[in-house]
Amino acid sequence: MAKLPSGVMGKIWLLFFVGFSAYLYRLITPPPPRICGSPNGPPITGPRIKLNDGRFLAYFEKGVPREKAHYKVVMVHGFDGSRCDSVLASQEFLEEHGVYIVSYDRAGYGESDPNPKRSVKSEAFDVENLADALQLGPKFYVMGFSMGGYTVWSCLKYIPHRIAGAALVVPVINYWWPSLPSNLSNEAYYQQLVRDQWMGRIAHHAPRLLYLWLTQKWFPSSSVMEKNPIIFSEKDKELLSKFIELKRKFPEEKPSQNDFESLHRDVMVGFGKWEFDPLEIKENPLSKGTVHIWQGEEDRLVPYKLQRYIAEKLPWIRYHEIAEAGHLLLFTQGMSDAMLKALLLAEELSNLSS
Repeated sequence: MAKLPSGVMGKIWLLFFVGFSAYLYRLITPPPPRICGSPNGPPITGPRIKLNDGRFLAYFEKGVPREKAHYKVVMVHGFDGSRCDSVLASQEFLEEHGVYIVSYDRAGYGESDPNPKRSVKSEAFDVENLADALQLGPKFYVMGFSMGGYTVWSCLKYIPHRIAGAALVVPVINYWWPSLPSNLSNEAYYQQLVRDQWMGRIAHHAPRLLYLWLTQKWFPSSSVMEKNPIIFSEKDKELLSKFIELKRKFPEEKPSQNDFESLHRDVMVGFGKWEFDPLEIKENPLSKGTVHIWQGEEDRLVPYKLQRYIAEKLPWIRYHEIAEAGHLLLFTQGMSDAMLKALLLAEELSNLSS
């Protein structure tokens, strides 16, 4: 058999390399988002405000009218959540205490435009833009659930002068925060399923490949994306019906533009390289307000040992650890009202007891 000239072989290898590179590029590149209100995009069904950078943010209001409210709260939803999460607070509690709540679709979720430059830092300014557009005043409260916790950390870091008080409910912990002791973070990290270890590792070290990892069919990629029952505690399983019922009641809350701009980017930001280390905030950044962390002891997504360590290192945080509770702690009957009461009435209760 005749041997091909080296020049021909070189061209064949070059064509193979170019073809393979193009194939790989298609695999790792997510499809463009379907922008709400665009000709081929989902419809706009609720109110939105325009941010300083031109993006639109969808929001949902509950409680007393904002102009009559004694307390104004910005609620930040978690992974696969939406602006409708504020419905967990009872109208009776909100009216009794004069509370107004606005929750919003974070960038890329629901009817909010995606933000290709989304970062932990950018989250705080989305909140501030929303508060200014709705004229919430010089100060307001923030409350974030799960992955929405990184938005609250961002507010404490970048806009503390606007925050009257803050609550973080089972907030995400980034295993790569420099101040976390490696033995403790490694112990928690390796308690995850192997597939979730890989998801976090890729999100942190090679985020460009995360779309490929979460869409490939060769290996299980994420128990969270799959909503695998193994990630839920026994208490969480009892609350799942309420969680599912909420999603059915508000079908518009589903990430409607594409999973990359909502779910995947959430993972990239939450477990990526943060602009700051929360454990380095040594003193309460709020001049008068309180900061609360609520954590379930049986949470299989956010390790309570790491959360407890954070609270010990930051004594200005009021830490609430609930026995037998899991990650869906917020969905427990009456818990949302209890958290709001601790957040909003903290100073009044302190004055009454002194």
